[in-house]
Amino acid sequence: DLWSIAPGKPSMEMFLISAILAALLLAPFALKTFCPYAWMDLLYFGDLVRILVRFVSRRRRRPLFFALDRFLEQSSAHPDRPFVVFEGESYTYAYADKRSNRIAHALRSHRGYEAGDTVALFMGNEPAFMFTWLALAKLGSPVALLNHNIRSKSLLHCFNCCKARVLIAAPELKEAVEDVLPSLMEQGVTILLMSKQCDTPGIEGFSDKVDQASDAPLPRSLRSQITFKSPAVYIYTSGTTGLPKAALVNQNRLLTALVVLSSNGVKTNDVIYLNLPLYHTAGFIIGFIGSIETGSTIILKRKFSASQFWDDCRKYNVTVIQYIGEVMRYLCSTPKKDNDKDHKVRLAIGNGVRAEIWREFTRRFGNIQIREFYASTEGNVGFVNYAGKTGAIGRVNFFHKMLFPYALVQYDTERDEPIRDANGLCLEAPRGETGLLVSKITDIAPFVGYAQNEEQTEKKRLRNVLKKGDLYFNTGDLMRIDEDNFIYFQDRVGDTFRWKGENVATTEVSDILTISDCLKEANVYGVQVPGHEGRIGMAAVTVNKDTPFDGSKLYDHVASYLPSYARPRFIRIQNAVEVTGTFKQMKMKLVEEGFDPGLIQDPLYILDDRERSYKPLTAEVHSAIVSGSMKL
Repeated sequence: DLWSIAPGKPSMEMFLISAILAALLLAPFALKTFCPYAWMDLLYFGDLVRILVRFVSRRRRRPLFFALDRFLEQSSAHPDRPFVVFEGESYTYAYADKRSNRIAHALRSHRGYEAGDTVALFMGNEPAFMFTWLALAKLGSPVALLNHNIRSKSLLHCFNCCKARVLIAAPELKEAVEDVLPSLMEQGVTILLMSKQCDTPGIEGFSDKVDQASDAPLPRSLRSQITFKSPAVYIYTSGTTGLPKAALVNQNRLLTALVVLSSNGVKTNDVIYLNLPLYHTAGFIIGFIGSIETGSTIILKRKFSASQFWDDCRKYNVTVIQYIGEVMRYLCSTPKKDNDKDHKVRLAIGNGVRAEIWREFTRRFGNIQIREFYASTEGNVGFVNYAGKTGAIGRVNFFHKMLFPYALVQYDTERDEPIRDANGLCLEAPRGETGLLVSKITDIAPFVGYAQNEEQTEKKRLRNVLKKGDLYFNTGDLMRIDEDNFIYFQDRVGDTFRWKGENVATTEVSDILTISDCLKEANVYGVQVPGHEGRIGMAAVTVNKDTPFDGSKLYDHVASYLPSYARPRFIRIQNAVEVTGTFKQMKMKLVEEGFDPGLIQDPLYILDDRERSYKPLTAEVHSAIVSGSMKL
C-alpha cells in the first residue's frame, strides 16, 4: 500500500513515481531544447489530417459537392453577412447569390451560349468578376480567367487555347476587344460587354439583360454532367517558352483549394483585404475561393496601392492581408508614420518575401503573423512555413513527404537540365545545397497539364528521376533545405523571370520585339536591380541593316503588344546575338553583365515612359538607379 509507506523509508514504487513525474515536467523543456519544432510539427500534422478528412468526406457526398456548393451553403447560412465590399458598397452573400442567378439566367437565354460552354472572363478586380464566375459555375461552364493587361496576339492566343465560345468583358476593356474583334467574329464567338448597351457591331451590351433577368435559383441538373475531373477554371501562367499557357484547374483541385485559408487560421469573422489580381492563382483561389470556405468578408480593391493600403485596413477593420514579395517591399518603402502599427491586421498570407523585408515589415507594422507558403498554379506540391521561420517558404517533414513525395535534385544551370549519374538517374542535392525541386506525380498529387499544349505539358514531366520508370513534376524552381528542415526558394530556372509580381516569358517578349520594323534578333532576359524584387526585363538585340534603331517607334510597338511589366526596360544593341552549338541563345553572361554602361561597350537604352521612347542609358542614369533615387 503506497499510502502507508513510512516517512523516511523510500520505496521502489515511490522512486518510479518521482522519476515519471520528473520526466513529465522536464519533457517540454527537453523538446524545446533538442526538438524545438516538434510541437509545431505535430500541430501541422493534425491540420493535414483534418484537411484530408474534410476533403474525403466532401468527395463522398452525393450529389457531388464542389466549391460552388460551399458558397451556396454560406449564402444559405449567413445571407446577410457582407461577402464583398468594393469602393464603399457592400454586397451580402444573399445579394451575390441572387446577382449570379440573374447573370446565369440572362446568359442561359442568350442564343450564343449553351450550358457547359467554356467562357472567357476579361475583367479587372470588381464584384462583377466574382458574380459572373459564380453564375458560370451554376451553369456548369469552365471559365478562362484572362489577364486584363494582355492585348492583341497574346489576347487572341489566351482566348483560343481554352476553346472558349463566349467572351464576357468589362466596359473599360472594350477597345482591347475591338482590336481582336475581326478574328473573334470569324470564329463565331459571342462577345458580351458588361454595359447596358454597345454601339460596336459584333459586341453586345449585356448588363441590361442581367438587370431584367430572374434571380430564381438555377436547377442543379444544369451541372449534372460535371465530375471532379471536369475543368473548373483556366489560369494562365507564363512558362519558359512561348506565349502564356492555360493551366487547367479541375473541380477536384478547386475543392482542395477551399481549405487553404481555413488551414492557415482564418475564421468566419475575419475581414480579408484582397488587392491581388483575381485572374491570378493567389487572388482567385486563395483570396476569393478561400474566403468562400471560411465565410469571411472580402475587401476588394481594383489594384494594389501602397499609399492607401493601411488606411483601407483601418477603415474596414481588416484582420487578414494577402501579399506577394513586392507588396511587402512597397509597403516598407512608404514614408514612416506614427500610426503604422494602428490597425487590426493579425495575419499576412502569401509568398515571395525576402528575409530582410520580412524583418522590416514586422518591425515597422507590428506583431503580424506572416504565413509564407509555396505553390504554383499547375504544380502538385506545396509547402507552408507554419513555424514562422524568417525567410523560409516552408518546413519539410516526414508526414508531408509521405503524402507528397518530392526531392531536390542537382541541376546544371549552364546546360539547363538535371545532373544524372551513369545509370541515367538524377542525383539528389546534399542537405544545405541548392537543387531543383521535383515532385512525384501520383493520384493524390496529380499534374493535369496545360490546355491545348501537350508539348509544354510534357516538358514539365521529368522521367527516371530516382528510379527507372518513375514520373515527377518539374517545378522549375531551385530550392535549398537547411539543417533544421526549413526550405528556401533560391531562383527560377529556364527563361522565365518575375517582375512586379508577374511571371514574364522571355520567348514571348522576344517574339514581339522581332516583329518590329527595326529589330532582327532579340535575346530577352531578366537582370537584378538594387532595391527591387525579382528581375527586370532587358533585351540584347541586333538591328536591321536598312532600318535604323528608332527609340520612339520601338516604344510604341512594345506598348501596343505588351503589358507594362513585360516591356524590356533596357535595350542592348549588339552586332550579333550569341548562341550555343545547338542554337540556344546564351543568357548567363548577359545576365551577369547587367546594364552598367561603364562595363558594357555596346550601346544601351532605357525605356522612358514620360518621353514615350527608348533613350540612351547614361552613367548618370545608371548611378541614379543603383543609388535608389530613380525607381523602376
